[in-house]
Amino acid sequence: MSKRYVIFYRVSTKRQGKSGLGLEAQERDVQLYLERYSEEPFEVLGTFTAVQSGKESDDCAELQEALDLCRQTGAELLCAKPCRLTRDVEFMARLLKDRRITLRMASMPHADKFQLHIYTALNEQEREFISIRTKQALAVARARGRKLGGLRPGTAERNKAAIAAADAAAQRVSSIIQPMRANGSTLQQIADALNAAGVSTPRGRTWAAMSVRNALTRLEAA
Repeated sequence: MSKRYVIFYRVSTKRQGKSGLGLEAQERDVQLYLERYSEEPFEVLGTFTAVQSGKESDDCAELQEALDLCRQTGAELLCAKPCRLTRDVEFMARLLKDRRITLRMASMPHADKFQLHIYTALNEQEREFISIRTKQALAVARARGRKLGGLRPGTAERNKAAIAAADAAAQRVSSIIQPMRANGSTLQQIADALNAAGVSTPRGRTWAAMSVRNALTRLEAA
């Protein structure tokens, strides 16, 4: 019996839907997954494309049709990446608990349920992170040109920007590290989980127990 898939794409704007921008990259990733990671033979039972922002309701007709087809046939739902499916942690959690649904992400061919949950939590916080980063950038821009005693020009602004960025980065992973810590996970276990999911520190490095502690300290101070 061949492996069966239902493919779901999401483009964020009507303009992207008409032009193919964004959709082409998703189609490329899905094709690479089918060629390199899928069991053979395989069959695509249906392809659905939603022209809708990832931050909008996940109750769109195209996605529900794709999910219904998966439930009816036992096919796996194949998407390019988690954020193209949803950025809502609760919605993702419901899908992961649904025994009739198996999720596959082309860009994360070996991802398990825990990793998908982490990525969705991070995507959900991305909008908040962008908002914080924008406010921080505006604050730095307003501060430019001021003379600050003893410090080299721009030093204070850079320090403030670095602190704001670190605070924002801690907020970005708060929904992961705080619940794990509350449930008794060690700092190293939390670091290992973040590294396994491919989440990097604000400086692009791997997580260590100390960097997790620093993030928790910032969250507590906030």
